[in-house]
Amino acid sequence: MKKILYQICLGILLIPLAVSAQETKPLINSKLVGNIIDQKSKEPLVGATVQIKGTTHAVTTDVNGKFYFQTGQKFPYTLVISFIGFKTKEEIVNEEAVTIQLEEDQKLLNEVVVIGYGQLLKKDVTGSIESVNSQSIKAVQTSLDRALQGTVAGVNVTQTSGQPGGGISVRVRGGSSIQGGNEPLYVVDGFPIYNSDQNAGVASGSNSNPLASINPSDIESITVLKDASSTAIYGSRGANGVVIITTKKGKTNENRVSYDVSYGVQKLNKKLDLLDAKGFARLRNDALFDSAPAKGKNQYLSEEQINALGAGTDWQDETFRSAKTQNHQLSISGGSQRTRYAISGNYFNQDGIIKNTDFNRYSARINLDTDINSKVRFGLNLTGTKTTADLAPTGLVSAIISMPATATVFDANGNYTLRNPFENIFSNPIAALNKRINNSNAYRVLATTYGEYDIIDDLVLKVSFGTDIQNNRENSYLPTSIFEGLALNGEARIGYFNSSSWLNENTLTYSKAIQNKHFFNILAGYTQQRNTREIVSTGSQNFVTDALTYNALQSGNTPLTPVSSSNTWALNSYLGRVNYNFEGKYFATASIRSDGSSRFGVNNKWGYFPSAALAWQVSKENFFSPLSAAINSLKIRASYGSTGNQEIGEYQSLSTLESVKYIFGDQIVTGFRPSRIANSFLGWEQTNQFDGGLDLGILKNRLFLTLDLYQKITSNLLLDVQIPYTSGHTSSLQNFGSVRNRGIEVGANTQLGSGAFSWSSNFNIAFNKNEVIQIGNGASFYTFGNYIVKVGEPLGSFYGAVTDGVLQKADIETKGKLTGNAVPKAGDRLYRDINGDGAFTTAADRTTIGTAQPKFTGGFNNTFNYKGFELNVLFQGSYGNKILNGNGQSLELFNGQQNASIAALDRWTETNPSTTIPRAKLDPAPVFSDRYVEDGSFLRAKNVSLTYSLPKPLLVKAKIEAVRIRLSGQNLWTLTNYTGFDPEVTNGSSISPGTDSGIYPTSKTYSLGLNLTF
Repeated sequence: MKKILYQICLGILLIPLAVSAQETKPLINSKLVGNIIDQKSKEPLVGATVQIKGTTHAVTTDVNGKFYFQTGQKFPYTLVISFIGFKTKEEIVNEEAVTIQLEEDQKLLNEVVVIGYGQLLKKDVTGSIESVNSQSIKAVQTSLDRALQGTVAGVNVTQTSGQPGGGISVRVRGGSSIQGGNEPLYVVDGFPIYNSDQNAGVASGSNSNPLASINPSDIESITVLKDASSTAIYGSRGANGVVIITTKKGKTNENRVSYDVSYGVQKLNKKLDLLDAKGFARLRNDALFDSAPAKGKNQYLSEEQINALGAGTDWQDETFRSAKTQNHQLSISGGSQRTRYAISGNYFNQDGIIKNTDFNRYSARINLDTDINSKVRFGLNLTGTKTTADLAPTGLVSAIISMPATATVFDANGNYTLRNPFENIFSNPIAALNKRINNSNAYRVLATTYGEYDIIDDLVLKVSFGTDIQNNRENSYLPTSIFEGLALNGEARIGYFNSSSWLNENTLTYSKAIQNKHFFNILAGYTQQRNTREIVSTGSQNFVTDALTYNALQSGNTPLTPVSSSNTWALNSYLGRVNYNFEGKYFATASIRSDGSSRFGVNNKWGYFPSAALAWQVSKENFFSPLSAAINSLKIRASYGSTGNQEIGEYQSLSTLESVKYIFGDQIVTGFRPSRIANSFLGWEQTNQFDGGLDLGILKNRLFLTLDLYQKITSNLLLDVQIPYTSGHTSSLQNFGSVRNRGIEVGANTQLGSGAFSWSSNFNIAFNKNEVIQIGNGASFYTFGNYIVKVGEPLGSFYGAVTDGVLQKADIETKGKLTGNAVPKAGDRLYRDINGDGAFTTAADRTTIGTAQPKFTGGFNNTFNYKGFELNVLFQGSYGNKILNGNGQSLELFNGQQNASIAALDRWTETNPSTTIPRAKLDPAPVFSDRYVEDGSFLRAKNVSLTYSLPKPLLVKAKIEAVRIRLSGQNLWTLTNYTGFDPEVTNGSSISPGTDSGIYPTSKTYSLGLNLTF
């Protein structure tokens, strides 16, 4: 139905061309009547251009797909028929009436883009909107947000965990909020979703990505809205960009059954270079000797004992594995003239590269669209999903790399060793992996249904309802056989997370053409949404047996305090938008949305978010004709608008109480005390954004270039501001400060070759500069651990010491104060004296030592077709960002209490006075410095796939439409100087991004797949 409406609108737009073509009265030598129809649906194509080859004589088809020629040309002659979304066709005609069928061109069909509450032809877009190509969507199996990696200019996508089903951090044109959310809004079949953690707080480790519950194989298109003109229609949730996801629909007279299966294997990208048993033993000897020289140099092991050790335990080999992955998708779709359907079922399994971790997804979807009559339409999108995950507990990766090679997995009796045998106490990670229960089981139902009614011609009422219901149960059990559970005599915990959200949207859309020159599309609507989240958790300790794990909490002798909470938010909105188009040359868009949110103060409940945009199709001007042979399309765009951010949690504007336990007499009783001071004026973070753009098509539009320059300033930042202690509180959430992002985005799409060989490509690169403009309350900076938020510098700036070599014996008197140690010794690391007082202290001599913000990001996607073969290669990269290598910092303590990197082999000793690597020291005071802030730049072959389609003549007798065999790989090659597991890493924090400390590493994947279509 959408296609028919689109054809009608296009036909109305092109009527003036048809009229002007018929007004002339040339010498008439022939007349011709014909029809242009869709080859598959047999439906008439409205607005198709029919031209006599070699002449300028052209007409367009009417609302019935018919055309009529009276011309001076004599039969026979050749017609050239073209229509957006279909392949251009040439047809030789004579005196007889003709019916010509056009074949859909899937690549050109992508010129229709989805926007907020509607659709537009890409040529009519006034804002910055970009679609993800279909190859990138097909390449992902875990979660849909991974399809954005390297495919959209200005969208930076980074994994927060390599855990199967693990999290993703997405930033559209940079992060703007310090304490609020920075993730974009996702709209799935019209239902808005913010991708926040959905957990009960019981399972340990990285949380599963909520978007992993949506099957990527069901997705038809992904569109990213980047500028305020396109996102302002989502008001208080549009500041961080909007990602619109549309799932697959059935098509008229295209009944099809498809089965897709793939199997793969995953491997760790690289291991860290750590000391073996001999290296660690010598390191421990040196550390002990440094602490107590009188006891001699071999206090841990003699040299003879060291030589007998061998390599010892490789804890990385004990932990990591080659892990399998598999995906099965069965899809059935089709439809009649009035009803279209798409049904699918999916099973996805991903074992983790860390043993005993995995992710499983079972999903089913049904999409139904039907025309009740000529005025009424109905649709349903329904998906149900179950996901299960076995999680790597927090601290596991840190324990793996820290465990000394001299320690063993099992003791002499075949039982698991409990912990690191030295002073730094942490558990045996292999025992935790094999014995601990740490899992989550989630269910999700996401559904939208709509009804449309044509009140009069061109006026459509649409009413939709939707719901998103999520239930997650988390289970944890620490048995007595592992270190964590031994002292507790076993601990069991169970948690439940329930979230239910409902949505109602009511819109009126009026489309009108006036004198075939002025084209209007007017939208007005009212929406309301409400969400309730509930969390319950409880547990027990001190069990008689481990046999029942978490299934019998009552058998624990020590019950844990139960915890429960319930939070609700609501959002009411009014919205409006006008799209205007004059003769396909001049475009204007204006929108406004008013949001009322329960999250904000009583005096600031409502926010207003307007936007406006203009575009000029310069290439349609008469004066441009001399350039039209070289430049086929040229459009200039400009937009400005305001959007908001409401992601601060619930009840932040209210005065709240918290429960406390205290002793009253001889009883422990419960009371309440104030926990938050009210702020009735708490309001939105507001982002004002300007965007200027240029769209350029050359070489018959085979090369299409896009350029965008933007600046967005986020003001009224939501920050915890210090207040006088006399208030009874230390801080209050208030609107203070502002952050600016400005940058340039460049995109280039090419389409070269035809017939047996073709090559299409998509290149994008984006430069973004992030800067804190103001943080309010008279402050110029705030520090957060190893990070600083400072006016004039970007968010994610690292704050630490600057290393300056290693102290040598001859310099103890002159440079000893630059070590930060009360008693400096040769081999101590030297640090730069930033404040010039002649000594180094961590309090006074820290400075900005880099930022996690990249200077630019980009991607280059290529698809090569030759006969039945298709090769797709996606390169992704980032340049200029820094990574805090927390693993590296831990591995360079050289304290002999835990393992160390192989850099320890070059440490300072009496016989090796290193100027870069300090000495071994039993109890060092860690200093965060630029030594551990590394270049995170990388270039990666993100996705590579080779597909072969069997020749159709071989399949005809078997009644098979298509058979495709594909070989694919992810993360196959990476160029980087980063020394950690992988440069594509972040902890997802707004204030402290780019930290790599104990994060589950990513993997490379090889897979083989088969697709059968009937």
